[in-house]
Amino acid sequence: LLKLQPVKPPWVRKPPVRTVCRQGGLLASDVYSQYEPVRRGARDVPQYFNFAADVLDKWAEIEKAGKRPPNPALWWVNGDGEEVKWTFEELGLQSRKVANVLTGVCGLRKGDRAMVILPRVPEWWLLSVACMRAGVVLVPGVSQLSARDVLYRLQVSRAACVVTDDTLAPAVDSVASECRFLKSKLLVSKGSREGWLNLNDLYKSQSADHSCAKTSIRDPVVIFFTSGTTGAPKMTEHSQGSLGFRPLLSERYWLDLTPSDVVWSTADTGWILAALGSVFDPWVFGACTFVHKLQQIDSAAILNTLCRFPIDALVGAPTLFRMLVQEDLASYKFMSLKHCLSGGEPVNPEVMEHWKKKTGLDICEIYGQTETGIICSVFKGMKIKPGSMGRAAPLYDVQIIDRDANVLPPGQVGEIAVRSKPTRPLGFFSEYVGNPEKTAGSERGDFYVTGDRGTVDEDGYFRFVGRADDIIISSGYRIGPFEVESALIEHPAVAEAAVVSSPDPLRGEVVKAFVVLSPAFPSGDLESLARELQEHVKKTTAPYKYPRKVEFVQELPKTVTGKIKRNELRDKERGQL
Repeated sequence: LLKLQPVKPPWVRKPPVRTVCRQGGLLASDVYSQYEPVRRGARDVPQYFNFAADVLDKWAEIEKAGKRPPNPALWWVNGDGEEVKWTFEELGLQSRKVANVLTGVCGLRKGDRAMVILPRVPEWWLLSVACMRAGVVLVPGVSQLSARDVLYRLQVSRAACVVTDDTLAPAVDSVASECRFLKSKLLVSKGSREGWLNLNDLYKSQSADHSCAKTSIRDPVVIFFTSGTTGAPKMTEHSQGSLGFRPLLSERYWLDLTPSDVVWSTADTGWILAALGSVFDPWVFGACTFVHKLQQIDSAAILNTLCRFPIDALVGAPTLFRMLVQEDLASYKFMSLKHCLSGGEPVNPEVMEHWKKKTGLDICEIYGQTETGIICSVFKGMKIKPGSMGRAAPLYDVQIIDRDANVLPPGQVGEIAVRSKPTRPLGFFSEYVGNPEKTAGSERGDFYVTGDRGTVDEDGYFRFVGRADDIIISSGYRIGPFEVESALIEHPAVAEAAVVSSPDPLRGEVVKAFVVLSPAFPSGDLESLARELQEHVKKTTAPYKYPRKVEFVQELPKTVTGKIKRNELRDKERGQL
């Protein structure tokens, strides 16, 4: 199926890459003869490809032949003693049954959309694979959605089927009459509910025989609702090629797994990182996806899980690592952990330093978007530069550009962009569904523009400065929020911090910090503490960047993926909320 032995990153040597060959799943001729620092567009991409048939079923065959280590494909626990372990063969059998529910019972056809709003339960992974088999487009949603959120998503996606659990079923029922395309409702539950079909009861009685849909490399496989900080969520469509075939060509290095490895991604099931970190990228390499139900992020539960289970790689948001370093890490002994990755926002250098000091492990940053997958990463074996999110991922030509789409030299601040013309890279989203203007507007000149500002150094390492609309201009100085937040979080009193602009009659804007105190720090004289934090920032970074305003808050507003919603804080400062 593919090369199983680990290979060195492309800047260490230039290895040939092998991949799944069309419908046969056999070793193909090299798609790339070499990796290069600047990636070209993909070539020799097959016309037809289905991740379930061409990857998962091939691993089942390898497994059956005794040529894969005895790891499960999916390993799920709930913290209360329940456990599920499925091999690739078992995953194939169960997912074919679920596919028969979708096509036979619900009447879904290739191209129909199924909205799946579930927490981290095994059925989410079954449904993800079953949708691929049936050619049904998966539309995942986070489990914290309100009835209004559900209504919006069902209406704009035109989903023909919705799958959820007891928690969200009442919200769906309250809006279902307004969703004219909705035909079927599937419930993941031990009980029953009027008007719903029980998925758990149905699929167990289905036949395990199912003919996988013949899908084009360009056929849609998942539609994600972006968690943007402004405007209504957009539908970002990905194809069999961009999610399923792409990791075969390009992204071995951000996870760099083998069939013996176990990877745990704590991402919510509605986020693209769940698809990348617990479905497509691990399973391409025959690795085991570990899942903990985790109703909420609990530091002690996560640390205990790392001690009890042979988890080799951990993928989480920066918030996760900020929480973990607050614990007494010396009292925990991890069973197998060797590789830690973080994405969604930059990791503060002091958090990385503390984690390294207490665990001996580096945190490798990954940077990407719903539209693109992983754009940059600190790969294994690569020198870590604190504050950097690594180098460009294979297949992507990443540059820093100005407003006229001119490439800027190293060291200059501009917008992070990926070359999209003349060849659109494999891994890119297909479109914003139903919004051609927004799709076209995502490009400037020959580049897809991320909307993030950053720099690149002479070695090709990228640094995140901030969102284009997060930049603070005070007395003519341009200030990125991240460096001020990093300075603040170094202070022992600070657990989290968010920095935004605040209107000022003299300077136009000044830096304002919203600070969440560390639980261990007594909240006494806050006025004196604010002055202490201001002096701390002046000493830590350029004095003009210090926050002239400080407000202490209980928590920071965040998206469901854990990103700080600075737009809400900024709007509050402008009196718009």
